[in-house]
Formats: sequence, structure tokens, C-alpha cells
Amino acid sequence: MRSRFARFIGDKAFYKSVLTLLIPMLIQQFITSFVSLLDNVMVGSLGKEAISAASIANQVMMVFALAVFGGLSGASIFGAQFYGKGDMDGMRHTFRIKMYFGVLVSAAAILIYLFFGEGFIRSFLQGESNGGDMALTLKSGCNYLYIMLWGLPPFALVQVYAGTLRESGETRAPMFAGICAILTNLAGNWILIFGNLGAPQMGVEGAAIATVVSRYAELAIVVVHAHRHTDKYVFLQGAYKSLYVPGKLVRRVVRTAAPLLVNEILWSLGMTFINQFYSSRGLNAVAALNITGTVWNLFCVIMFAMGNAVSIMVGQRLGAGKMEEARDVDGKLIFLTEVIHVIIGAVMIICSPLLPRIYNVGADVQDLTRQLLIIAGLSLPIHSFAHVTYFTIRSGGRTVITFFFDAVYTWLVTVVLAFVLTRYTDWDIVRIYLCVQFIDIVKVFIGLLMLKSDFWARNVVND
Repeated sequence: MRSRFARFIGDKAFYKSVLTLLIPMLIQQFITSFVSLLDNVMVGSLGKEAISAASIANQVMMVFALAVFGGLSGASIFGAQFYGKGDMDGMRHTFRIKMYFGVLVSAAAILIYLFFGEGFIRSFLQGESNGGDMALTLKSGCNYLYIMLWGLPPFALVQVYAGTLRESGETRAPMFAGICAILTNLAGNWILIFGNLGAPQMGVEGAAIATVVSRYAELAIVVVHAHRHTDKYVFLQGAYKSLYVPGKLVRRVVRTAAPLLVNEILWSLGMTFINQFYSSRGLNAVAALNITGTVWNLFCVIMFAMGNAVSIMVGQRLGAGKMEEARDVDGKLIFLTEVIHVIIGAVMIICSPLLPRIYNVGADVQDLTRQLLIIAGLSLPIHSFAHVTYFTIRSGGRTVITFFFDAVYTWLVTVVLAFVLTRYTDWDIVRIYLCVQFIDIVKVFIGLLMLKSDFWARNVVND
């Protein structure tokens, strides 16, 4: 048994390289998730309507965020492999492609949300009120959404710069910018939500303004840092002297990125529909699921960072033509991810009775949240495996396969299951959430088969 698992255990040099890459991303993502939790608590102190309004608006905007992630991810596959190959011209062209995409998708999202945002939010308010004010929730959600539109362009551009720096192995600068943004957001929340330091008490709208300001602060820091160190980031030298990108590269990136873009849009829409189905169980369910989702993000920071680590460490080796080394590193990263998340899931379960108590919500919402957190903790190793498997397949440019593995599975299995259980049964939200969370066990077996085949290990920059 020991020899069977020995190949999944790395040496000191391997874990040192993982930690060097991982720690800055972990710090940034942990602080982001922790402050999001505090932000959630601050908004939640205003009542069930406020926390539900912010939750629904953020759920609607998740489609934009993941569309940005999906579109840029396709280009990032080339960026990581160009860097591994030492091709700075390729990196520069990839950066320009990302800039084009970031500007276009931000403009499109703003128009869509301006015209259809209220309808999107209204669709989440079809269930029981559970004593809450539906009209107030709708008004607060719309106000929150319209303010947040100002933050969409800086959000997309930060992803362009930070993602490109990470592809080169630089994770500290994006971490610093992210921490500054997070602290700005937290201070802005304290001032604007509650009306401190002579500011008006703006409630949910104040939280949105603080978030927008923090995004511009983050963009300013990362851009200034990147362009002051072009000796280190050679690919940024002359990045804006020309907007030229080779048509051949554009076509290759589009072919790779299109499935990822469609995947992220469809996946996020799937999650949005699932949460809309959940909302049929009332405002208590909406509030409990929002708290659970915020806590989930806090406990998943390592999972998210490990996905990025797979993209960078495996992608660079594939770009350098080191196929066997890429497979070896990937196996070790996946094994490490699973060991960590069995432990984290257990900690999440242990903490489940305590975390809901920090929110200013009723005992019924707190108890519901506790039950949902236990289910989330039990299912965490399943989702962490599916997550790093997705990034493994993506690192080799097999984006059509990732589309079927992620978005198609979500719509054909997860969304259908949630729809059937919420529409055709009288089950409560706990039993429905349990079934939906654990249905991804099927995805784990599919992932194991794909990883075993090794078809994903491919060099895309030399194809």
C-alpha cells in the first residue's frame, strides 16, 4: 500500500516550490473570503431583507465574473506555456488579447444588467416571504446591482494583469494589491453602511460603493507595479505601443478559449438557476444559503489556490515539453489537495454550530445554516477533486472536454436534479441541498477515468 502511494508524495523541493507559489495566493484569497464574511455580517446586521438583497444581486453578477474568468482562462493556457517556453512576444500578444476581451465583456455586461437586472432579481423572489418584506428586498437588490456596475471594468482589467503576472510565477504583487483592496473595502463598509466618521448611513448601497472603490484601488496598484518593473515583466515592454496581435494566434486562442467562456457562462447560469430553485423554499432558505456560501468560500481558499497552482506548474512544464514531469507534478498536486480537504471538511463540520451565531438572523435561519454547513463539509473532498481535475484537463488546452465535464454535466445532472426536487417534491431545503451537493460523486469517477488516460498532457504553443 505504501509503494502504491509513494509516487504521489513529493520531495522537499517539490513542496517548497508549491508553497512559494501557493502562499501569496492563499493569503490573498483567505483575506478576501474572510473580509467577505465580515462584509456579509455587516450587511446581515441590517436584517434578513438586506442580506437577501445583496446575496441575490451578487448571484446575478456571478455570471459576469465567471464569464471573465472563462474567457481569460483560455488565453492564460497560452500565457503559462509561452512563459515556460521563454517566448516573451507570445506572452505580450496574449496579454493584448486579454485586454480586448476584458473591455468588450465589461461593456456587454453593463448593458445587459441595465436593461434586465431588475427582472433577474425579481425571479429570485417567488417563494415564501417568511415574514420578510419582498418589496424592500427587490428595491435594495436593484440599487446594489446598479451601483456595482461601475466596478465591472476594473474587475475585468485586474484579472487581466494579475492573471498574466501569475502565469510568470509572480503571485506576491497581485496578493498585495488584493489585500489593499480588501482593506479599502472593509473600511468603506464600516464608514458607509453604518454612517461612521460623519458619512451618511447608506446600508446596502454603502456596501456596493465600498466594493466599487476597492476595485479601482486594486487596479491602480497592480497596474502601477507591473509597469514600474518591466525589466522583470519583459512581456509588458511595448505592450501598448501597438495593438497588433497575430491573426493566427487569435484564432488559436479563440478556439481554446471559446469552450471555456461558454463553459463558465453556462456553469454560472446553472448555479444561478439552482439558487433560484432553492429560493422557492422562502427567504429563510435564501439567507441561510447566502451565509453557507460565504463560509464555503472561506473554507475553499486552498481549493481555489490549488486550481491555480495546477494551471501554472503543470502548464509551464507542458509548454517546455516536459510531459512526464507535468504528469508527475499533477498527480502529487491532486493527492495533496485531497488530503488537505478531508481535514478542512472535518473542521468545517466542527465549526458549523458556531459560525451562524455571528449573524444577526433568527434562530431558525441559524439552525438551517448549521445543517447546510455540515453537508457542505462532508461534500468538500468531492468538489475539491472535481476542481483540480478541471484545471488539469484545462492546462493542456483540452477545453472542449472541460466544457462537457463542467457545464454540460451541471446542466444535465445538477440543474435537472435541483429543478425536479424543488418543483415536484415537498422536501425541505436541507434534503434538497444534500442531494445536489453529493451528485458530483459521479463527476469524480468521470474525472478519475480522464486523468488515468493521460490524454490531457499536450503542448499547445508548439501545435
